Amino acid sequence: MKIYTRRGDGGETDLFGGPRVSKDHARVEAYGAVDELCACLGVCAAASSHEDLRALAREIQARLFDLGACLASPDAAHRRKAGLPEPGPEEVAALEAHIDRLERELEPLRRFILPGGTPAAAHFHVARTVCRRAERRSVELGRSEPLAEACLGYLNRLSDLLFVMARVENRRAGVADAEWLGLGG
Repeated sequence: MKIYTRRGDGGETDLFGGPRVSKDHARVEAYGAVDELCACLGVCAAASSHEDLRALAREIQARLFDLGACLASPDAAHRRKAGLPEPGPEEVAALEAHIDRLERELEPLRRFILPGGTPAAAHFHVARTVCRRAERRSVELGRSEPLAEACLGYLNRLSDLLFVMARVENRRAGVADAEWLGLGG
């Protein structure tokens, strides 16, 4: 099978089990942002020197592939028939458990944190912002088409986890998070 088909040269793409749509369709924007987030997590895993954080990033990548496939398939019956996993409350709870475990390493927040620190922490901060974009694109899609119930909750909680992972990277490296001191600071 060739990597190129030329079918998308006119600005359209096939949805999984669905019609052809414009490449700027809300569904394509949503799963495209999830794909971008998955790539960002690959960079995070490559940059981290901590096996537990690398493994967690790779685990999240696998869940994001599932989520992207779910978003790429507009027909719920087709998703079920194809065996595509959809995020559920258990996936959201798993993210919360990771957050709770990692936060035990951190001092409580007293101010807003500026993205940065170690290269790995900075990459996790970028992934967090891409996650927020994926969430916004999914919210936009959800206005016109049904989404898996936990899709938005998963992305919302994931951005929280990525923020915590960035802070853990800095703490383990002995690098203080840069606090935002306000407009006069």
